[in-house]
Amino acid sequence: MIKEHNIHPCMSTSRNSSAHPMSFILLGITDLENFQSWIAFLTDNTLHEPMYLFLAMLATSDLILSSSTQPKMLAILWSHANEIEIHACLIQVFFIHAFASVESGVPMAMALDCYVAICSPLRHSSILTTTVVVKLGVAVMLRGLLLVSPFCLMISRMPFCPNRVIPQSYCEHMAVLKLLCTDTRVNRAYGLFVAFSVVGFDILVISVSYVMILRAVLQLPSGEARFKAFGTCTSHICVILALYIPALFTFLTHRFGHHVPRVVHIMFANVYLLVPPMLNPIIYGVRTKQIRNRVMCGWFVKDP
Repeated sequence: MIKEHNIHPCMSTSRNSSAHPMSFILLGITDLENFQSWIAFLTDNTLHEPMYLFLAMLATSDLILSSSTQPKMLAILWSHANEIEIHACLIQVFFIHAFASVESGVPMAMALDCYVAICSPLRHSSILTTTVVVKLGVAVMLRGLLLVSPFCLMISRMPFCPNRVIPQSYCEHMAVLKLLCTDTRVNRAYGLFVAFSVVGFDILVISVSYVMILRAVLQLPSGEARFKAFGTCTSHICVILALYIPALFTFLTHRFGHHVPRVVHIMFANVYLLVPPMLNPIIYGVRTKQIRNRVMCGWFVKDP
């Protein structure tokens, strides 16, 4: 007699089955299919305040800015994949400069939040409502998108020289302009206008806000109250320094460092894009009690 053997289901074959299916089906969180769209955006209600909404905008900007540069950087370092298609290069130019503008605009909006929180604490919730915060975020986003879009449009219609080498790890506006075989004075002038108008406006608002904050804090009666008021803005000041110090060194090396080795230019350019997105979560994760508690205790642990 022929003995019957137990055959594992995965080993069984039929005419309609395939040993290598084209795809698989992921069910996600089973038994909660109707709530999965809400679970994806689940946040703690205590974090629905202006500062945390601005932090969400900053984190989104950090993520997009890093995602537009780091994959190609790693491909160059690990696989020597140095070539980049021209349209991909222009897309990278767009995302780098547009979200660098957003990266500068969000701390400006956060400076306004600090000003209102310290100088008009009783009116803070009525002045900076969720609607106002969203409008500020949209304005910062549109500013970057609208000002940077002409970069790529102008470059895409101009002829390029035979030289295709960009001595950097990513595509940025000034580096791409050097590859054009035409007059680029208009492009350079517009680029400088955008850079100085964006950064100049943001620094002006931040400076005025902190002058007003400093004047209000120095009028507080006790040293403990002054220390507590300054402590609320410490994280914001650290983010500003982490953003503008690398940017300042990058600008100075490009503008005046003609005898500086090329590797120094490249390293400063990489630091400008990589360091702020890396430091921002650390700064606010360490300095902000609510965020620190959620990371340490999990979503379902409430503050005492």
